[in-house]
Amino acid sequence: MPNSPVLAWWQVSGLYRRYIERAPFSEFTKDIFRGNIASWGLVINSFTELEGDYLDYLANELGHDRVWDVGPLHFLDGEKSGLMDRGGPSSVSADDILTWLDTCGDNKVVYACFGSQAVLNNRQMEGLALGLEKSGARFIWSIKEPTNEHVEGDHWALPPGFEDRVAGTGRGLIIRGWSPQVMILSHRAVGAFLTHCGWNSILEGLVAGVSMLAWPMAADQFLNSILLVNELKVAVKVCEGAESVPDSTELARAVTLSVSENWAARERVTELRRAAVEAIKPGGSSAKNLDALVKHLSEFNLQEK
Repeated sequence: MPNSPVLAWWQVSGLYRRYIERAPFSEFTKDIFRGNIASWGLVINSFTELEGDYLDYLANELGHDRVWDVGPLHFLDGEKSGLMDRGGPSSVSADDILTWLDTCGDNKVVYACFGSQAVLNNRQMEGLALGLEKSGARFIWSIKEPTNEHVEGDHWALPPGFEDRVAGTGRGLIIRGWSPQVMILSHRAVGAFLTHCGWNSILEGLVAGVSMLAWPMAADQFLNSILLVNELKVAVKVCEGAESVPDSTELARAVTLSVSENWAARERVTELRRAAVEAIKPGGSSAKNLDALVKHLSEFNLQEK
C-alpha cells in the first residue's frame, strides 16, 4: 500500500479482530467485503487530489479501472437556508448559532463534534472541557445525548461549573443534540475542527477549508487520521482511541495553536479546498470521473439489450 501506514492491533477495525468463522454476523460482514471485491465497479466519495495514490492502488488490486472518485458529494453551494435546514432538533437554533459566530473573529473558533456514533465517558468529557477552558479559545461543542445503551450518568456529563464559567460567559457555545455541522464549518469564524475523523466529517472540514484536531476512535478513523496528520499535514493528533482521555494541558496547547495566526495547517487545507472546488467543476477530476461512470453504465445497458 502507498506510504505503508502502520496500525497497532487495537486500531484495526473490530470487524477483523472479532471475526469468528461461521458466526452469522462475521460471515455476513465477510460477504459484504467479498461483494465489494467482486463488484463490477466502485463509486467513491473522494477526489483524486486528496488520495489519488490510494485510488490507483485500489484499481490495481481489483484488476480493472472501474473505480470512480466523484466527490466531494456534499459540496457547499453557498445557500445558507439549505445548510440551516439540514438535520434534526437542536438545543440551539441555527439563527442563534450564526448570530454567535458573527461576533467572533476570523478563524478564532474551534468546533468540537464526534459524529453520531461516538460516545464520550465522563472522564473524557472532563479532559476535553478542561482543555477547551485552559486554551482561552472560543468554541462550539456539539454534545450528543446519551442513548439507552449507556449507563445513565456515566456519559456526556459536563464537569460541574464548566458551562457557567466558560459557555455562560459567551466564550463558548454548547449544543445538545444535532448540530448544523456544515453550516458551522462554512462560517468564516471557524478555524479548527476537533473531530473523530469519520470520513464524512473529514470531507466537510476540508471542503470548508478548516484544519483539524484529530481524535480517531474506531474503524477507519485511525487510517483517516494518518492521512490527515502525516501525509496531508492539515491536522494534529490530540488523542487516540475510544477509551483514551485527552491530556487537558496538551489539548489546550493544540487548540490555542489551531486558532493562531501562524497555524501552518491552515494554508495547506486552503489549498485542498481549492482542489475540491476544481474537482467538481466541468473538466475537473471528479466531473470527468462522473462522466466516465455514466458512459460506462450507458454502454453496459446497451450490451445487456
